[in-house]
Amino acid sequence: MMLNHRSSRILLPVRMNFVFITLVIALTLHFIPMGSFYAIPDFVALVLAFWCVREPLRVGMGTAFILGVVVDVAHGAVMGQHATAYVLLAYASIIMSRRLLWFAPTAQALHMAPLFLMTQIVMLVIRLLVGGRFPGWEYFFSSFTTAVLWVPVHYLLLLPQMRPIDRDDNRPI
Repeated sequence: MMLNHRSSRILLPVRMNFVFITLVIALTLHFIPMGSFYAIPDFVALVLAFWCVREPLRVGMGTAFILGVVVDVAHGAVMGQHATAYVLLAYASIIMSRRLLWFAPTAQALHMAPLFLMTQIVMLVIRLLVGGRFPGWEYFFSSFTTAVLWVPVHYLLLLPQMRPIDRDDNRPI
């Protein structure tokens, strides 16, 4: 097993208002119109999966369902398409969370890539079941760009927890 020594430092507890703000920012990024460019990462899935891995007792399938319904309504998608995919992503992320935390962020991204791909497949299957058409194989690029963003998002979202409470030059931790 690869122990991630850099992130094995003692972290401050996460503030739930910070988690809420990051999910709102992810929703905002998700709503920016990008046209038909398929490599746009799914920011909601990325941030949701991150918090399900880091805080599985606070962010879970209920949060995933609410976010999915909001995305479905905002995009005019098949109702339940994103909600179902996000709930499955949250469940799988929570199941894998204890194991994932032992790995470096790059290895975590490799573990998360199949989950992001599963999310895309679930959304596609639901869309096809109600009569939608197959968008092409480039539709799946989004899951890989989402996995690539796991590493910078990992460091960005953990940044507020890494600062010490009191700065002291003589403090060992």
